[in-house]
Amino acid sequence: MLRRLCAIAIFATLLNNSLTLAAPKKPSQPDKFPPSPLEITTPDPLVRPSADKQPLTLAEQLKLNTALDELNQQAAATLQAGDSVTAFEIWNRELRLRRYLGKIPEVQALSRVGAIAWNQNDRQEVEYITRRLQEIQKQALLPKTIAQQGVNLPLLQALGEAYQNVRSPKNALEVYNQILTAVRQQQDTTAELSTLQTIAELHQAWFDYPQAATTYEELLTVASAKGDRTTELTYLKQLAYIYQQGKQPQQAIDTLNQLAAMYTAPENLSKLPELKLAIATNYESLAKENPHLLQDAFNNYQQAYTTAWESQQFVLAAEALQKLISLYRSQGQIDAALQTSQILVETQAKTSNYYGLMQAYDQMGQIYLQQKDYPQALSAFQQGLQLAQQLKHEESYFTQQIEKISKESGQ
Repeated sequence: MLRRLCAIAIFATLLNNSLTLAAPKKPSQPDKFPPSPLEITTPDPLVRPSADKQPLTLAEQLKLNTALDELNQQAAATLQAGDSVTAFEIWNRELRLRRYLGKIPEVQALSRVGAIAWNQNDRQEVEYITRRLQEIQKQALLPKTIAQQGVNLPLLQALGEAYQNVRSPKNALEVYNQILTAVRQQQDTTAELSTLQTIAELHQAWFDYPQAATTYEELLTVASAKGDRTTELTYLKQLAYIYQQGKQPQQAIDTLNQLAAMYTAPENLSKLPELKLAIATNYESLAKENPHLLQDAFNNYQQAYTTAWESQQFVLAAEALQKLISLYRSQGQIDAALQTSQILVETQAKTSNYYGLMQAYDQMGQIYLQQKDYPQALSAFQQGLQLAQQLKHEESYFTQQIEKISKESGQ
């Protein structure tokens, strides 16, 4: 019995030990980044020990500013020599001490070093600087701070620029929206428009096309109301580009038509062919789901060709014809495609664009082949071969086409 009890006790002890060993340890959660070197509080010989309690005098600030400029130069030289670790150690010391000179000088220094860190792909340093910028922003926007000092617009502007330098668009947009609210409250129209422009450019730079379009539409409304034609044209061009990049063909068409309507003066007529080409391309895109819009694509390609020819922009005229030919062929309108190809040949000859002319003969030959009109196809490829030989380009291709036709036609 005693032996059995001992055995049970030993088993229980072993089981308890095994459970203890098997119990998972709570893993430690190390910080994604180690403590920031910008928050080191070790006294520095460049500032007196009581600087945290008693602000530096003007003379002390000037002396410190000179010393910090020298640190910046030293860090830049160190980086140039290839020692990036030591360089950022020096810059971090400079940044820690810049705060004794005020928030704006500190943010400007953070912005400068942040841009360097980004270019050096130093992710950790960028994170340190971004954290410090966020802390400054948080302090600046505390209700107590605003109640005592008001909104510090120069500081917010500096923060916005710094966030851009460290490629933190979300933080930058947050700051600029805070600036926008403040300048609207102050009814500062000039600052409002400037801030909106910055917000629009930020959205566009980070490919947020819907938000960029919304902001540019707001700017366009203001420019139109003021009758500022030059600025209105600028915003319309930006919107047309944004809608194009954002794959919003109908909005792009509407904007391009607004632009075309403004180009009525004789000196601006030369800009119409390119606009008509872009409008036609967007209609062609829409026609994939709405075939009835194909006619609008045809009409605008034709207008692009006509206006380009009249203004002697033969390269654009040829581009419009090429688009028309492709569209005709996709719709099975082979005769129309052939007629347009012949016009394309004349247009390319007009500009002495021999490479384009060679391609036009090739295209014409392919269309004749589609119709099984071998004599005409042969003639087109032979003329293409003559140009290929002059250009010393694609000679074998045209030779193969001619041989293929000869076999198929039995000539």
